[in-house]
Amino acid sequence: MDVATIFDKLWNEYTDRTPSAQKIKDLFTDKGNSVYNDHVAFRTFDDERVNIEVLAAPFIEAGYQEMGDYTFEAKKLYAKHYEHKTEKDAPRVFISQLKTNEFSEGLQNEVKRLIDSIPTEELTPIDLVFKGRLWEQPSIDLYEKLQTESEYAAWLYVNGFCSNHFTVDVNRLNNFESLQEVNEFLKENGFKMNASGGEVKGTPEQFLEQSSVLADKIPVQFQELTKEITSCYYEFAFRHPMENGELYSGFIAKSADKIFESTDMKLQEA
Repeated sequence: MDVATIFDKLWNEYTDRTPSAQKIKDLFTDKGNSVYNDHVAFRTFDDERVNIEVLAAPFIEAGYQEMGDYTFEAKKLYAKHYEHKTEKDAPRVFISQLKTNEFSEGLQNEVKRLIDSIPTEELTPIDLVFKGRLWEQPSIDLYEKLQTESEYAAWLYVNGFCSNHFTVDVNRLNNFESLQEVNEFLKENGFKMNASGGEVKGTPEQFLEQSSVLADKIPVQFQELTKEITSCYYEFAFRHPMENGELYSGFIAKSADKIFESTDMKLQEA
């Protein structure tokens, strides 16, 4: 599968879960902007059957290579980012995984049980990123139990393997000079920003500024009831030139740590 096909397929699935993303993209294009994608992010567990390397498979086959790795101590996550070897305009790929052995035995057992329940034929690396949730219909009891230890784990339990967010490349917008301008534009149009750690995460001195709207909420049919919970969100990135004049291409762990919280239910309820 080539790069364009991969990201078109991911975008279609993502906007089904995240209607606000298409609305935001349309707002930018209606204002005369071309919208380019800075990166797409995914979440997974550290089980070798579904870990970062497994989810990265279709991107590696399409010409991507690993470029950096990141550790998030507080949230107990590890991540890698990938870039295309030759297509410089291709979106970056950011994949994180939960370090399950740093959580309770109960959480570890539940994660193993869920992955054990996936039919072997479904665990195909080349298309796992497109498959969503491959285990049982979720239980609200287990969802809330996971939430007490990790919002990330609870989100992944319900949403499965899918694009967690796409990201607007603010540098390439025609009518915006800064991330702050983008944030004000979004708020004027009724979108609520993730203000955890400030609306803008990162600084020009770190060469990367990021922001995001809060995740959409969608109704989920749990075993016991139907409840609205968070799905996915849209992010915005502005990259600054380094001393060599090239735009910074990596990520800042401290900033990403706060961006992760765009799916936290507690921010939605604040």
